[in-house]
Amino acid sequence: MKYVGAHVSSSGGVFNAPINANNIGAKGFALFTKNQKRWDAKPLDEKTINKFKEKMDEFGYTADMVLPHDSYLINLGNPIKEKEEKSLNGFIDELKRVEQLGLKYLNFHPGSHLKTISEEECIVKIAKNLNIALNETQSAIAVIETTAGQGSNLGYKFEHLRDIISMVDDKSRMGVCIDTAHIFAAGYDIRTKEAYEKTMNEFDKIVGFKYLKGMHLNDSKAKFDSNVDRHHSLGEGEIGIDAFKFIMNDERIDNIPLILETINPDIWEKEIKLLYSFEGKQ
Repeated sequence: MKYVGAHVSSSGGVFNAPINANNIGAKGFALFTKNQKRWDAKPLDEKTINKFKEKMDEFGYTADMVLPHDSYLINLGNPIKEKEEKSLNGFIDELKRVEQLGLKYLNFHPGSHLKTISEEECIVKIAKNLNIALNETQSAIAVIETTAGQGSNLGYKFEHLRDIISMVDDKSRMGVCIDTAHIFAAGYDIRTKEAYEKTMNEFDKIVGFKYLKGMHLNDSKAKFDSNVDRHHSLGEGEIGIDAFKFIMNDERIDNIPLILETINPDIWEKEIKLLYSFEGKQ
């Protein structure tokens, strides 16, 4: 089964996320467990946690269907020690929030070298901080998101993901999220069946499908291999609609959250229905 949904609002309380997901017919969803643009956040209280779990049960969502995203401020590869430590503490807090809510995953951008250290040094730093964060928490799986390679962001090569995971001690708590717009902008083509299979086989060879814990389904305003991160509605960008047909008929991508981050929330319900209409049709 494909758990297709969108990154829905949790404004007013995390318990609103499953409600908002259900309202658009989503079978999975993503959310922020705190304000993604601020460092500080009020701890989750027992009432909020219980209400979230009640809404999860009410609408039939399980932890396998949900892909929480961490704060945009976190950079586990930050070359400035004080900011690196702040990012690490923030990441540990996010992992603990996921665990409190009874969820499994925490999706995060790997990090940026800010053009002051090498990619290799940054990768080592990210892995070091992941080891610390996983040791400080119990069960949450850290899910690295592929990036477009904009600026100094790492994660735009499958090799980056492989190298980070290789240095993490507890690999059972590591995963990957493929963002279609990001990999396309990073030079991995998925527009034709042949190109899609080539890219996915390359991912399997370098990283491994066993690590795939989620996907972000986005078309791209940016050109192929441009290293520019610009999402678009499905079928309206440079990727086109066929890639999403391939995904919806790929058994390797079953039973994980497939999350829309397309630019118009007003049509998410329509896009979810469109994606499900592709099943069994290639």
